[in-house]
Amino acid sequence: MYFVYIIYSKKFNRNYVGLSSDVDERLKVHNSGKVKSTMAFCTWEIIHTEIFETRIEARKRKKIFKSAAGRRWRKLNLGH
Repeated sequence: MYFVYIIYSKKFNRNYVGLSSDVDERLKVHNSGKVKSTMAFCTWEIIHTEIFETRIEARKRKKIFKSAAGRRWRKLNLGH
């Protein structure tokens, strides 16, 4: 199983879309400062996850979340 997740930094009002097979472990890595693109914006919290059977399906959904339509969806549905 694969997860598409959205994490949010309240301190910086930023979110990040990612893909992982273990969301809890991945969140720990983000919060430890080991991910170059998220290290400056710690602390992160998970605000949304979706489950997919294959990595290909998860990558397609991640791509949608990163598009303009996906950003609009995130703002309307998640408030971020």
